[in-house]
Amino acid sequence: MIIHLKEHYKKYTALIGIVIISILIWLIISIQIPSNFPKENVIIHIPQKSSISAAANNLYNQNIISSKFLFKLAIFLISKNKGIYAGDYRFTESQSVFMVADRMIRGDQGLPKISITIPEGTNVADMAYIFMKKLSNFDAPRFLGLAKNHEGYLFPDTYYFLSNTSPEQIINEMRSNFNKKISSIKNEIDKTGRTLKDIIIMSSIVEEEAIGREDKRMVAGVLWRRLDKGILLQVDPPFYYITGKTSGVTYDDLKIDSPYNTYRYKGLPKGPISNPGLESIKASINPIKSDYYFYLTGRDGAMRYAVTYDGHLVNKNIYLK
Repeated sequence: MIIHLKEHYKKYTALIGIVIISILIWLIISIQIPSNFPKENVIIHIPQKSSISAAANNLYNQNIISSKFLFKLAIFLISKNKGIYAGDYRFTESQSVFMVADRMIRGDQGLPKISITIPEGTNVADMAYIFMKKLSNFDAPRFLGLAKNHEGYLFPDTYYFLSNTSPEQIINEMRSNFNKKISSIKNEIDKTGRTLKDIIIMSSIVEEEAIGREDKRMVAGVLWRRLDKGILLQVDPPFYYITGKTSGVTYDDLKIDSPYNTYRYKGLPKGPISNPGLESIKASINPIKSDYYFYLTGRDGAMRYAVTYDGHLVNKNIYLK
């Protein structure tokens, strides 16, 4: 019986030794770096829905990893078979198979984030241009096609995006930011008795028509008053959606049949004309009530208000000449 136990002990010891040696060999190989690792910065693209095997082949062929098998094994062990993140991975220095696998499991692409500021009142067409100038290979037409249905709800702010961020990711982040901002004032919106859509449409007009919190509240009050009284809004900024022009509305423009022509159709335009900031949204929620029906911005930059059209004409003659 004693001899029998010794034989089993020897077998177990040998087995443990083999396991330890195997682990050591795996660790040694896993930290090995390909001798022909690219000398210059290289970006490896891992497509969406790419298999681990395809990613391993790509990395191996680009001399980023020394073993496809160890890469796949590391992914399996570290991620618990959950896989890796797609994207563009930048390699500025040689790394072991283990480090490469760990980065892809965490989605650490190694790309710098770019600060991009979207000013208040920016429309989606201008956003597309801003992103195109800031982000490499940005698909502006795709962004414009997707974002046009989100006009007014892409919150203007400073964002930090990777250079390869997709239009979908940008829209999702901007919409998420909008939802967070709106959630903080939801109770105030509910108290107005107006829909969020109407608030945002009005805010987008106010954003273009006035500068400064008090003037925005005054303008919002005038426009809501006109709206509630069934009077044409007669505001110029929505014409961008008709003619593409940001200024210089002509007499012929006023004749155009469009749901954005507030000189022809009562009520709010069909949709927001830009993406308003929080100040304009709050101004539209809490307007200053007055007897005014008219306003204008003088050549000196100050706003003037009038109760009657005759008073408005007087302001025009004095402050726009």
